[in-house]
Amino acid sequence: MTDTPQIARVVVMTGATSGIGAAAVQEIARDPGTLVLVGARGTGRTVPAGVETLPLDLASLGSVREFADAVLRRLGGTPIDALVLNAGTQSRSLDGRTADGFETTFAVNHLAHYLLARLLTPHLADDARIILTTSDTHDPAITPLAPKTLDPQARAHPPTSGFGAGMRAYAASKLCNLLTVRSLAELPEVRERGIRALAYNPGLTGGTNLGDAGPGAKRFMTLVVFPVFRIVGRFKPAYVMGPPERAGQVLAQLAAGTVTPPAGHVYVSLVKGDITYPEPAPLARDDEVRDDLWRQSASMVGLAP
Repeated sequence: MTDTPQIARVVVMTGATSGIGAAAVQEIARDPGTLVLVGARGTGRTVPAGVETLPLDLASLGSVREFADAVLRRLGGTPIDALVLNAGTQSRSLDGRTADGFETTFAVNHLAHYLLARLLTPHLADDARIILTTSDTHDPAITPLAPKTLDPQARAHPPTSGFGAGMRAYAASKLCNLLTVRSLAELPEVRERGIRALAYNPGLTGGTNLGDAGPGAKRFMTLVVFPVFRIVGRFKPAYVMGPPERAGQVLAQLAAGTVTPPAGHVYVSLVKGDITYPEPAPLARDDEVRDDLWRQSASMVGLAP
């Protein structure tokens, strides 16, 4: 009779069933002493043997709360060693709304993960890690459609779409992820218990299935956009496309603590396959913008700041 492996580490993860997350969870689950709990929408999700899935619809704050409760019931008091908030979506317009009435990209990429981090941070182990997947698209120096200001209410309830609206919404949501990490890193309980809050930019990555593009749009990306990126990448490293396996490997290393940024850095960026620790965009470093987003997000999800 084979003994059941003792649980040495607990990892809770979103966005683990495709793309970067699927590559990361393969790495994380190789350790038989690691229990991985994955939030996933729907059924038939493929995960490595031993990984457990729990229902989670990030487009519903009620579902986020139910997932957090289910995680805590499953763990029965065992602390979480790594909270990996990797899921994301990108739409072509601002027409989508969640069950709670928020614009879908903002709600899924930011609000749901903000709420999940708030609910589960008290249950992290000492020296644990919180990782939010962000993007260098938050930076106007890299992406022309990146936000130059941030109005959380306008992002939650945008009045109209327009040129590049989907990309603008995605870039703004990734800015929100970075700002949320900066806020988490300043929480007294996080600082006192040695918890690291990190924002991870996996860079331009192929094979992620991000967004809701149909066959026509995917063909356009393959035939037009990606070749342009290859040309631009000769001059701008951020436009060099990498494989999901490498991006997922680094995400797993961040979760395991085998990759650690220098003191004072919370932003980890993968550029041409190399791990770098650049400064994020100036707006992401603005403390007033950071604190305002925290307060308004708390109000939107029904928590105290």
